[in-house]
Amino acid sequence: MSETIEPLLGVIGGSGLYDIADLEEREWRRVETPWGPPSDELMFGRLHGLRCVFLPRHGRGHPLPPSDLNYRANIDALKRVGVTDIISLSAVGSLQEELPPGHFVVIDQFIDRTFAREKSFFGPGCVAHVSMAQPVCSRLGDALEQVARDLGLPVSRGGTYLTMEGPQFSTFAESTLYRAWGCSVIGMTNMPEAKLAREAEICYATVAMVTDYDCWREGHDAVTVDEVVKTLFANADNARNLVRAVLPAVGAPRGLCSAGCDRALTYSLITAPSHRDPALVAKLDVVAGRVLSAR
Repeated sequence: MSETIEPLLGVIGGSGLYDIADLEEREWRRVETPWGPPSDELMFGRLHGLRCVFLPRHGRGHPLPPSDLNYRANIDALKRVGVTDIISLSAVGSLQEELPPGHFVVIDQFIDRTFAREKSFFGPGCVAHVSMAQPVCSRLGDALEQVARDLGLPVSRGGTYLTMEGPQFSTFAESTLYRAWGCSVIGMTNMPEAKLAREAEICYATVAMVTDYDCWREGHDAVTVDEVVKTLFANADNARNLVRAVLPAVGAPRGLCSAGCDRALTYSLITAPSHRDPALVAKLDVVAGRVLSAR
């Protein structure tokens, strides 16, 4: 008999993303994790009768910079409350002329240039290697693209998101280099977020919201926070409408993910059971419990 999944959508994004007019039964709830505290409490609600969970990535009021986000705690907390699908909305700079401010990009690839972050739930005492060849869930990507087009939003399907460490914006030389690599957009938050979601066997997709042209474009002023925030506010309703519309498309009961995201750990653990660190295994109870309990 095939397995039936009751989806629970988690949304990671700005601190005002959950201000959706018809979101009901709102409740902020603190979730403890063995990796420390997540960015903020999780906000639970119901939309179209379907449950959903919101996590302000930088905390309400944006007190946390990208390098100091507890990415492991954020993903663990979402997994701990039963989230099966994550939609990540992120402000980005454009590295391509055809992706102007206000444009949405449903990402399909990443280049990770971060260096100051914990990037895995696994480590000494319990080693695992997951595939990141296709780093996002194509099933979620299909739904997001279709909904965005139905809403008439300016959207592109497919693109490479380069994640830089920050918090400073790019130099002109860096921006030019990343364009030469064929990257579509640049941001500071989606790695290791996407890697950790894969390790936690949660379906994950990114909608990148373009706020500026970074600093490569001739005649375009260097990116500033004021410019980013102005475009974000202008796009806020579009982002909320996208979340509101996509929930019915991904919230109905379904089978296992057709992209295999929810089985990413099946052949990934390499440490023999007799050599696993009990303390680390205990921390992995929610993230990797499906495979750890089977061995």
